[in-house]
Amino acid sequence: MTERVTLISGASAGIGTELARVFASNGHRLALVARRADRLTTLAGEIAAAGGRAPIVIPCDLEQPDAGDKIAAALAAAGVEVEYVVNNAGFGLFGNAIELDRAEQLGIIAVNIRALTDLSLRFSEHLIRHRGGILNVGSVAGFLPGPGMAVYYASKAYVLSFTEALRQELAPRGVRVTVLCPGPVPSEFQERAGFEPGYDSSVLDVAAADVAREGYRGLMADKRAVLPGLGIKIVPLALRLVPRGFVLAAVGRFQRKR
Repeated sequence: MTERVTLISGASAGIGTELARVFASNGHRLALVARRADRLTTLAGEIAAAGGRAPIVIPCDLEQPDAGDKIAAALAAAGVEVEYVVNNAGFGLFGNAIELDRAEQLGIIAVNIRALTDLSLRFSEHLIRHRGGILNVGSVAGFLPGPGMAVYYASKAYVLSFTEALRQELAPRGVRVTVLCPGPVPSEFQERAGFEPGYDSSVLDVAAADVAREGYRGLMADKRAVLPGLGIKIVPLALRLVPRGFVLAAVGRFQRKR
């Protein structure tokens, strides 16, 4: 029988590293993807030292159009098939869209949307054969518009919509599909995005390890969506009760204060 792996993108830091630890501790062999080979190698060594099966390390920049081909080639060379896909890689930029670098914003789309879509679809035959699953890491940002981080918020709205639709399509084939929608998480994300965590983070944040554990449990329980933390669970319900125009203006004012 062909060995099965869990493919995790963005595994070199934050939620991605914690997801790798959670999946490994539950007996999954991993294929780790990120740009920073040194961090992936260190994480792989940690997992092996803890008694887990040695992960496959795939250094790869998901902004590049051929990233999916490189990942598929590395897995084929290792003689494995994908049982679970965990699309965690993603980033955002803080600031007005027209003032930010256009190429960097297109990079957000490349990673948060194109790469996620590619990896979700590329290994679908494997997922169906092994009755596996997909865990897409979205964000509470996917539930609302985000002036001040317009492209990032829009990309996460795509992740939410795409994941829910794909779940409906793949359910009859025995494949679980779950979207994980955390709020602010203390990680390198804020540094890359270009802002300092504020009051929102202190009220709504959940540690990356806790987010990963909830995401894993949610996928295995075949939940449609996982919103870690009580504060985040309230957000979608509250948004249904508030006019969209008010939300748009409120988010814009909030972002300008960062």
